[in-house]
Amino acid sequence: MTKIEDIASDLVFRASMKKRYMIAVAGPPGAGKSTFAQALRGAFPKGDAAVFQMDGFHYDNSLLDALDLRSRKGAPETFDFAGFETMLRRLQSGNGAVTVPIFDRSLDLARAGAVTIPETTKFIIVEGNYLLLDEEPWSGIFDIFDFRIFLDVKSEELERRLMERWVDLDIAIDTARQKVTDNDMPNVDRVIARSAKADLVVGN
Repeated sequence: MTKIEDIASDLVFRASMKKRYMIAVAGPPGAGKSTFAQALRGAFPKGDAAVFQMDGFHYDNSLLDALDLRSRKGAPETFDFAGFETMLRRLQSGNGAVTVPIFDRSLDLARAGAVTIPETTKFIIVEGNYLLLDEEPWSGIFDIFDFRIFLDVKSEELERRLMERWVDLDIAIDTARQKVTDNDMPNVDRVIARSAKADLVVGN
């Protein structure tokens, strides 16, 4: 049995008396949250789990331009936190199906109404950088999660992955390096320094 299967088995046991169980998968940019969340979803019985992306609440680039925040896209202040929290609490309630947005990295925009999570889905795996950020207003969502996982990756490896991500999107190397240095790595440092304690830390 793989480690991720062990995690899923433990969560099934913990959630035995609950209709809906909220799992946070947090970590810095480049930590592999999306990959981990999808693998964890697959370790549950079919149909029992769904993934909900914090990144679906990125502000649109036009709004970021108006706010003079385009260069900081991905920082905590560049998300619709109120909308994200509202959707989280709807999912937590377990009342009815909920249709959620996703972030399309290739298009660099959020797609509204992209995925419907049925009422019968027990495990909601929420993935995002700032789920455990111990800063207002983000600390106001701590109570939503039944279990918190943090992905721990060395900064040097995160920097390498983030550089590779931009280059894979056909961004020029010099521009990619500037994005990583000026925006991505400050976000990495903020998540590592300011995240609250998780129930489980997973090296990746």
